[in-house]
Amino acid sequence: MHAVRLLFVGPRQVQFAPVDLPEPLPGPGTLLVRTLFSGISSGTELLGYRGLLDPELPIDERIGSLGGTFRYPFPYGYSCVGVVEKSAGALPPGTPVFAFHPHQDRFVVGEDDVVALPAGTDPRLATLLPFVETGLQLSLDAGQVAQETVVVLGLGVVGLLTALLLQRAGATVVTADPLPERRSLATALGIRAVQPEELASQLPSGGVPLAVELSGSPVALAGTLDLLAHEGTALVGSWYGRQQVQLPLGGAFHRRRLTIRSSQVSTIPAALAGRWDVGRRRRVAVALLDELPLSALATTEFAFEEAPQAYRALDSREPGIVHVALRYS
Repeated sequence: MHAVRLLFVGPRQVQFAPVDLPEPLPGPGTLLVRTLFSGISSGTELLGYRGLLDPELPIDERIGSLGGTFRYPFPYGYSCVGVVEKSAGALPPGTPVFAFHPHQDRFVVGEDDVVALPAGTDPRLATLLPFVETGLQLSLDAGQVAQETVVVLGLGVVGLLTALLLQRAGATVVTADPLPERRSLATALGIRAVQPEELASQLPSGGVPLAVELSGSPVALAGTLDLLAHEGTALVGSWYGRQQVQLPLGGAFHRRRLTIRSSQVSTIPAALAGRWDVGRRRRVAVALLDELPLSALATTEFAFEEAPQAYRALDSREPGIVHVALRYS
């Protein structure tokens, strides 16, 4: 049994490659999944496409299908949505599932490594599940925000979702992005959005207790510190890869007791571990698929065979693109 997967073979180069699948299924609890859509990340995945990740860095040691490092060639992707074709487990054929798996038209996976989706779930929108879960983790890491003004920098998929979730938690959210079309989309979703250079003038005179940096730009974090109130926190969800970040950590940072803290979806922070685990967070994220305006973010599709064009379009920031998914026949 054969399948086709996508390989990253060099900076800004992707190719298709055959892969053999075991037949029959290798053991109890395994599934053969036929992919319907797979989402492309404009964060880690785009850094990998551009060659901006350490080639010795493990891709994701927690997920078996994402083994190895970012040394070319490597498969990548973590947002496949499909249907079970064959089952040696409890999930019957025809079950819609989500899997953290690289871009591939069919794959064999353990039943414990998929998320069964409710019947009727839109498979295209379900490719946004990892971004919803990331936004949820960011909103949890933000802590108590009710009746506070919070800044979100960057209005990509994660920035928009984080802003929406912080608003649901009771925050007054002010966002910034240099792209007019992203600000217009945010406004249409009920999110206040301004140009980055206008941001400081739109905030309380004493600054804000929390700013969430999600732009992916290495220069953005330095300016974020100027927006914070005394003992404020810059929560960094961006991953800059091998890009260097320079920060002004002199008098203002030191004397105002500012905090720079990272947020990452791979783990649950110790402060939340008594109430949250990955299972609970993922169940909440699945429920949010029906509650958030995801159709406004799912802007662009390419056929799986057109994957090179999809990456070029995302890399060049073609107008109108928010989230790109590959469509499988």
